[in-house]
Amino acid sequence: MSSRRGFVSQMMRAGVALPAFRPDAFSHLFRASEMAGSRAPVDAATDEDYWAQIQRAFDDDRTYINLNNGGVSPTPTHVLESMFKDLKWSNQIPVFSMWQDLEPKVESVRRDLAKMFGCDVEEMAITRNASEANEIMILGLDLKRGDEVIVTNQNYGRMLTTWDQRVRREGIVVKPISFKVPPPSDDYIVEQFRAAITPRTKVIELTHITNLTGQILPIRKIQQMARPLGIEVLVDGAHAFAHFPFTRDELDVDYYGTSLHKWLFAPVGTGFLYVRREKIAKLWPLMAAAKEQDANIRKFEEIGTHPAANHNAISLAVAFNRGIGLERKAARLRYLRDRWAKRLLAENPRFNILTPLDDRQSCAICLVNIEGVDTPKLQQWLWGKHKVMTVAIVHPEFHGLRVTPSVYTTLDEVDHFAELMIKASKQGIAAN
Repeated sequence: MSSRRGFVSQMMRAGVALPAFRPDAFSHLFRASEMAGSRAPVDAATDEDYWAQIQRAFDDDRTYINLNNGGVSPTPTHVLESMFKDLKWSNQIPVFSMWQDLEPKVESVRRDLAKMFGCDVEEMAITRNASEANEIMILGLDLKRGDEVIVTNQNYGRMLTTWDQRVRREGIVVKPISFKVPPPSDDYIVEQFRAAITPRTKVIELTHITNLTGQILPIRKIQQMARPLGIEVLVDGAHAFAHFPFTRDELDVDYYGTSLHKWLFAPVGTGFLYVRREKIAKLWPLMAAAKEQDANIRKFEEIGTHPAANHNAISLAVAFNRGIGLERKAARLRYLRDRWAKRLLAENPRFNILTPLDDRQSCAICLVNIEGVDTPKLQQWLWGKHKVMTVAIVHPEFHGLRVTPSVYTTLDEVDHFAELMIKASKQGIAAN
């Protein structure tokens, strides 16, 4: 039988820095770890006693059902309390408490994230979100008039807007490509990129997993196709990191930006930027840094005064995820996805699932529509009438509700969502 002391020791041996936390902060995670034992992740995915312990780590109002965890996720209570504690301390002589005491602790956060991502600590910059990390990549590369950039029309809107500014200001050429939803194969996706490449192509910018359908793209194959051609590949991993397991080397990426307030469950306003060591010097920061910092990953953190409390709490979120295990976490998320999605597919042919229910190509995020039912109105009906939060996705080529449960989501909640969708397909939403 494991002891709590042994559990904490195991976390520390795994290389996770454990900041000060209240004595019962990891109690639910400890009990869950005891229940899971050495079982395979797929076996633990259906153990409701185990996941009930994880659910108790979140202080959620169960009168609402949150199935939009792809935007911003709630934070475990003990992670939030750690941030609050540091915010209060920051308010006492901030020039000392914030700048001299708390801010240097970011180096422990850097170490924890680098270990989790599988990169060198000197390749990991702490940012405020994926948009900041990705804009450093997009705006930081030297490009000249006529240079071409390939994107997809499923890239995140803010990133497309950033490229458009470079088009208007500098005269670069952005070439968007499209791909079928769902795509027939990984090779099909790679070929869409390959077909768009010309001798003037300098950059490919794409998402690791789309925020629209939850399609996981074949990043490694695209990277290895582009690198011999001298094309830089910028990866927007906003919805991927800590959602399902992977490392830097498995992706073989040179640049990667992500948010940590989605799947890592860190406080709002946290993210990271990875840049391969030999690429750092040629990537300009968003805010000016001294010439002496050219090859230093910390130049990307020169953003002026900011709260240290938010990013210091990241280490507790890393520890929480390590305690669950990303393989076990992803298995649970896919189980929840399949529970509602496969039920709807079996119920009525009017349900269209636009995300492949394939563990290699998707995880928690899934897109669904009902033939003949207006998607934005369906979203409004679910939230306004039934307090079930989803997000309506309306793209020029497809539409649907993006449904995203998390580790704190219960079976009753996904079942209730499925029942409401079945009701909408049979009775409509006007009078219900």
